[in-house]
Amino acid sequence: MDNGIASPLGGKIVVVTRALEQSGEICAELKARGAAVKLLPLISFAPPENFDGMDAVLRGIADFDWVLFTSANAAQALERRGEELAGGLNGFGELPKAAAVGPATSAAAEAAGFSVDYVAAEHSGAGLAKELGKELRGQKVLLPRSDRANPELPEALRKCGAIVTEVIAYRNLPPGGTDRGKVQDSLAGGVDGILFYSPSAVHNFCELAGRERLEKLQGRAVMVAIGHATAASLMSAGIQRIARAADTTTKAIVEALEGHLARTKRRSVVGANDE
Repeated sequence: MDNGIASPLGGKIVVVTRALEQSGEICAELKARGAAVKLLPLISFAPPENFDGMDAVLRGIADFDWVLFTSANAAQALERRGEELAGGLNGFGELPKAAAVGPATSAAAEAAGFSVDYVAAEHSGAGLAKELGKELRGQKVLLPRSDRANPELPEALRKCGAIVTEVIAYRNLPPGGTDRGKVQDSLAGGVDGILFYSPSAVHNFCELAGRERLEKLQGRAVMVAIGHATAASLMSAGIQRIARAADTTTKAIVEALEGHLARTKRRSVVGANDE
């Protein structure tokens, strides 16, 4: 994504709160643009406590008309379990049509073996329900999700007339190895941006560092929200200075952060000239 122009990220300190195993690409891109990156995993993932529900839907997956993916984690979880049970998801028969909330989730679903028929224009579960509502009426819909997923999406799908089967594909856990001390160490010396990928990450930050600490940080640092639900969680925590990524791709996240930093710099320059 290097366009030969100096990035507003040059010399900035950016905290990445994503799970460690998922942070490689974004960290590499931020560093390539001159940023100093601090890893602060605020979320971790684990398989379901038992696989009964997932195994049942996988063995009957050919009976569904649609499977809706609201995260890459859900697609990857189905892929892993499918490999364990049948050597791959295609071992269960013809796969249903798939829809995804955004490009990154779509890519994960395609890698798992699904043919993605629709990607939401509004990159959210609510967007999927609104945009596919008529298409899903009377259709059998599989919704693989985390154990802490928002209940609003299945309710919206049922209001559209969809026959929804939810299944826990993975668990969303507090960060292993991250404690209050590690959070404070990551923030020591100041930061210019913090990337939040989920409402759970916002919640865990507030639990570990305190909501007041997060509010104080917005005086200098911009909070980048990936997804509408994450932005809503930040706003509920009192954060107003939010850069919203258009989708979950690294390109969109970097553009959101760079765009905000560039606008802030222009305002500072204008303000200095007015003095």
